Amino acid sequence: MAMLDEGHEALPQKPADHNVYKLGSINNHNVVVAGLPQTGNCSAATVVTQMRMTFPNLRYGLLVGIGGGVPVPTDNPMIRLGHVVVSKQTGIHSGAIQFDHGKAKEGHFERTGTIAPPPQILLNAAQALAVQREISNEDPVWVDAQRTKKYRRTMRRFEFPGIENDHLYYPDYIHQQPGQSCDECACDPEQRIQRHSNEGDESFVVVHRGTIASGELVVKSAALRDRLAEQHGLLCFEMEAAGALADFPCLVIRGISDYCDSHKNDQWHGYAAAAAAAYARQLFFHLPEEEAPRSCNTQSNTAAFQLPINLSEIFEVPRFVAREEELSQMQEILKGTVRRRTAVLHGLGGIGKTQLAIAYFKRHRTDYSTAIWLNARDETTLKQSFARIAERIMHHDPSMTYISGAVESRDTDRIVEAVKQWLDEPANDHWLLIYDNYDRPILTSTNTIRSRQSYLYEENHTEKAEKNHRNHADLKAFALRQYLPETDHGAIIVTSRLSIKLGQSIQLGKLKDVSDSLEILGSASRRDSIKRDPAAHDLALRLDGLPLALATAGAYLEQVSMTCAEYLQLYHQSWLQLHKEAPQLPSYDQTLYSTWGISYKHIEQQSPIAAMLLQQWAYFSNEDLWYELLQGGGVDGPRWLAEMTNNKLQFHGIMRILCNHGLVEADPPTAVQQAESQGYSVHGCVHSWMIYVLNRKCDEDMVQTAIRCVASHIPKQDQSEFWVTQRRLLAHADRCLETMRGVGLDYEAVVALGSLGKIYADQGRLQDAEVMYQRALDGKEKAWGPNHTSTLDTVNNLGLLYKMQGWLQDAEVIYQRALDGYEKAWGPNHISTLSTVNNLGILYKKQDRLQDAKIMYQRALDGFEKAWGPNHTSTLSIVNNLGSLYADQGRLQDAEAMYQRALDGKEKAWGPNHTSTLSTVNNLGSLYVDQGRLQDAEAMYQRALDGKEKAWGPNHTSTLSTVNNLGLLYKMQGRLQDAEVMYQRALHGYEKALGPILVATYIPALNTLESIVILYMELDRVDEASLYYQRARNGVEAVWGRDSQRYARLSSRMNSVPSHHSHDRGRRDCEDISGGRATERRKDI
Repeated sequence: MAMLDEGHEALPQKPADHNVYKLGSINNHNVVVAGLPQTGNCSAATVVTQMRMTFPNLRYGLLVGIGGGVPVPTDNPMIRLGHVVVSKQTGIHSGAIQFDHGKAKEGHFERTGTIAPPPQILLNAAQALAVQREISNEDPVWVDAQRTKKYRRTMRRFEFPGIENDHLYYPDYIHQQPGQSCDECACDPEQRIQRHSNEGDESFVVVHRGTIASGELVVKSAALRDRLAEQHGLLCFEMEAAGALADFPCLVIRGISDYCDSHKNDQWHGYAAAAAAAYARQLFFHLPEEEAPRSCNTQSNTAAFQLPINLSEIFEVPRFVAREEELSQMQEILKGTVRRRTAVLHGLGGIGKTQLAIAYFKRHRTDYSTAIWLNARDETTLKQSFARIAERIMHHDPSMTYISGAVESRDTDRIVEAVKQWLDEPANDHWLLIYDNYDRPILTSTNTIRSRQSYLYEENHTEKAEKNHRNHADLKAFALRQYLPETDHGAIIVTSRLSIKLGQSIQLGKLKDVSDSLEILGSASRRDSIKRDPAAHDLALRLDGLPLALATAGAYLEQVSMTCAEYLQLYHQSWLQLHKEAPQLPSYDQTLYSTWGISYKHIEQQSPIAAMLLQQWAYFSNEDLWYELLQGGGVDGPRWLAEMTNNKLQFHGIMRILCNHGLVEADPPTAVQQAESQGYSVHGCVHSWMIYVLNRKCDEDMVQTAIRCVASHIPKQDQSEFWVTQRRLLAHADRCLETMRGVGLDYEAVVALGSLGKIYADQGRLQDAEVMYQRALDGKEKAWGPNHTSTLDTVNNLGLLYKMQGWLQDAEVIYQRALDGYEKAWGPNHISTLSTVNNLGILYKKQDRLQDAKIMYQRALDGFEKAWGPNHTSTLSIVNNLGSLYADQGRLQDAEAMYQRALDGKEKAWGPNHTSTLSTVNNLGSLYVDQGRLQDAEAMYQRALDGKEKAWGPNHTSTLSTVNNLGLLYKMQGRLQDAEVMYQRALHGYEKALGPILVATYIPALNTLESIVILYMELDRVDEASLYYQRARNGVEAVWGRDSQRYARLSSRMNSVPSHHSHDRGRRDCEDISGGRATERRKDI
């Protein structure tokens, strides 16, 4: 604060801004000063982000502090303690690099941490200051460094220590005793490098300009310092610039307080900080005094947030009949800008909520800088909508680096927060958000969840799987509030079938004015005479002001040469028939279903195949039905399906008939659909009609047809980007999961259920996989007996799920049953036999039975090499597993050889981005940790994480295992805050993916819990550590028992946590996850 000319009074801060500021001015420039609560890039990034919330018009920053110098000559003399280093573009570098950040590419480590250059105005000021100092008799930086003397009593630490206290030791001479000064531990003075000193140095602050290295790693090794400096031309090391420069133009100024070697001490910290601050102060005397262009700046800021409108994902009716009363209500609620306004449109499905929201925006589009539509049907879909918006923001304004960083991370939770931050920007206060189809709010429930142990032995496996699925289904509800911006500006529209307390509600009912109903009839039928037709008036009254019914009737009248009077007669007959067959239906549903019934009969006459498709669609999801999906079921399926999928022209012709009748909509192309045909969708109300009217009784043949269609389209794992097709199939697999209950399945459908189980297992949905596998097992045992090889295939896959869920004893019993059956049926060297042998090896490794695991792995490897050869991908999976085992045994060179062989083979066979390849990349990262090659390890982990997030998504269990491993690595590097972030992300992801029951015994989650316990104990956060310890202990007891070494080791954690022990344990946890877990997911299913 001694560098300010004057101080200013504090100003109000944003609620989310927790910084403490000192305000003032230097040479008529207003200055905001904020300190960092702790070292590190994350801390710097947080401070800058919060600062810009309160001070949106900040133009640039000076990042002032201390750093470790590299003792090399520059244009000035050799860098010494007390000198100042200032960032400047040199060669290929921007002035600062993130030296500990990069990726592994083709066998080498490539740093990717280059960051933004300093603003030109600050570079110009630095150059002007350099010129002034050359011609001045007195150094102005030195003079300003003495400003602290007027606070002599409290600021003596900022005095110049004297050249005689500047000691540089030879690089290979290590400090003798950590925690003591060189004098106290008697470091040998003969090991000091003799350098020339000038008496004038004490009254002149030497400034060097060049590249500064920023990173989380504290460099305390002269050898590492010199190696990195030579490689990148570095002058200084520090720990905050990468975080600050990620989103704010800054000039980095560092006073040199040590030499980045083991001989660190605090003697020079104060003066080095004062010298850096004095240099920063002098820059203000060379900055031009500019009047803030407020109006222009405001306009440019507003332009930056004028995101082009894109509502292509929403189906919009060609002519919307305005609800003037509701539109006026919306305008009254949403008008103004002084606060955030929220309108909730609620009403029955198909009543016109989405169309009303679109109509409101179109009428008032000039009031908003942008309109953003978000599909809130479920939490996953909502996050995907946020991701698409983030990509649009990034393309519109690349300077929003927090948006581009989130997009590149592919972490949907981070993307959501980044978009919310963009919406919270003070200058971005004229947006309109539409959260559409929020029909799954969290409702109060009296359901209770029992612990895993309470029913482990009470229920048979089928009942257990069904209960797990029901618990999982309850988790689909979510709270929308966490996805709303936190700021107090902007306008929000929420559409829902329920009246929810998120804002002022507007209930949409039937159309009250018959002229509006006639408008819809006329628009949909394209008949200008509708309004003059008395029968049309009667029809509009009969359809009771229901927009969806009116649109369907109009679409029918467009297709058929029929008068409104004739249609009204048909409607009456259809209504009577429906009322007779389903009198319990509400009048709303009866009206809609009657109109669709008329359309259905006409479709049936026009194309019986199209009518059959409407019935069959009840057994698929209502969204994204596409040609290739149905084509697979037509081979051995019903004749109508084979005829429809004979070629694409025939398929799209059938779909066109349904679209013309207003029952089906063509989906816009998406990235997921690029490899195959675009899909078609139906409104949720139409889908309900298909289910409850067209299929009043469940059609078992159609259930099995849907199951065969989905199962036949499941890609093999050697197919490029197989996970993309899997994700597209998931909604249809979910529908199969719902419809198969209580239905007798034939041979093909039972086999298909096993394939559906593989989708769920691959996508980390273990509960649903268990339901599918158990149903398949029950059917196969009943049809072919317990020892049929097809039955044993499902037994093997169930063993995988039990092991993944921590039920190790159950898994061993299941695996042994499969192995005995395979050996009896196929012999000891058959591929199926060897696959189960491998799986038993994985299980034994998890049980710490390493010798048994080795025997199994070696048997499997010998058999696969003989059957498939040494380079087959199945062989390489066993090679990978042996590498994991060798790592556990401390045979690191053997482990590396195995991993490298597996990686080379997989990259050649599948490519660098296949999920199996990434698993071995992850394992190599764990091995590098064991070998102390932490930078190489981070590069491998980052490559694995990037690939898994792209393939599986950020919350898949395989992705989360690598997230956990990165946490372990960060802890070893001393980056404890980053480690905690990774651990918590992994744990929360496991909890969300598996639910509260399965996560309690899921071994990777238990590993993460134990890691959190260790971290919090080291941070003296004992109360928090105790909470996680209880969870970990209960899980370890359930999986391994009280008498296990794991249980004893965990119990001892709460008493003593030596740092070197915790690091060792961290690496073993990492190996256990990366070796067994990654292979299990890939090999056993």
